[in-house]
Amino acid sequence: MAAFGRTFPFYTGPKPTFPMDTTSAVIIIIFLTALVTFIVILPGIRGKMRLFWLLRVVTSLFIGAVILAVNFSSEWSVGQVNTNTSYKAFSSSWISADIGLQVGLGGVNITITGTPVQQLNETINYNEEFIWRLGENYAEEYAKALEKGLPDPVLYLAEKFTPRSPCGLHRQYRLAGHYASATLWVAFLCWLLTNVMFSMPVLVYGGHMLLATGIFQLLALLFFSVGTSLTPPCPLRLGTAVLLTHHGPAFWITLITGLLCVLLGLAMGVAHRMQPHRVKAFFNQSVEEDHMLDWSPEEGGVLSPRYRSMADSPEPQDIPLSEAASPEPCCKEEHCGESGCAL
Repeated sequence: MAAFGRTFPFYTGPKPTFPMDTTSAVIIIIFLTALVTFIVILPGIRGKMRLFWLLRVVTSLFIGAVILAVNFSSEWSVGQVNTNTSYKAFSSSWISADIGLQVGLGGVNITITGTPVQQLNETINYNEEFIWRLGENYAEEYAKALEKGLPDPVLYLAEKFTPRSPCGLHRQYRLAGHYASATLWVAFLCWLLTNVMFSMPVLVYGGHMLLATGIFQLLALLFFSVGTSLTPPCPLRLGTAVLLTHHGPAFWITLITGLLCVLLGLAMGVAHRMQPHRVKAFFNQSVEEDHMLDWSPEEGGVLSPRYRSMADSPEPQDIPLSEAASPEPCCKEEHCGESGCAL
């Protein structure tokens, strides 16, 4: 290291950064491509059904994209502070930087950007991720960060989330992230079933699954909030300031989407009870498609199906036979003896 003329210890160059999370960017691009595809075929739909169809597609794609994106997002709990702090180990040099912390369901992301970026003859712009998802070892990633010689603020924050840290952040955030992620995957499955049922003449069950989609999203928020509040907050002191965390954009957009799904599911059930024909018209379904299934609000509540009984079926009609086929008496009673017809 001394041969390269570097200050001990030797730091590798900062990694190139991307403006946003690459996984979230891929998910957004996929759903935007699907939306553009549906918009291309939109002119083939006639009348006011074009607007109804576009509204359904946009709402459904938005809900699906949010469920997937927040599952991989690192902005469930965020914090940022501008402070003067040490930059390298065994060095008295201090820097002024913006330090950010983003905690997701599968790991933690730490950023440090100098203000200005060029300080101490270096470009101070780091974005480091430490993962604790299934199959990943957080302690090994932290050990590799020590070997690489990352800046002091990054190592300090990453050390707070190690399994052996007295703060206990690793256990509470890891468990909360696992349960919340599993619940969001169930919500995504309910979203898929919702789209399948809305494309079939079982709209009431589609409303059921849409309601379940919202409920599982709200359960994911509950698991994350309860899991991250089991222990008192650990102070994160960086130089002359203290880094405080709060719920991030992923948390709030999940809350909004979950409430939207719950309201739409309830509205679907009420509308199916009050105006079933308008609901079928909104989903471009004719009444003849489900003539064998009669939805009765009187029996079984709002969303209970009832098949027609034999009493509700139309009465059978007696079809008279034609005159040629119906036999006539060969003679009347008073003339039977004269004509000699056989009985």
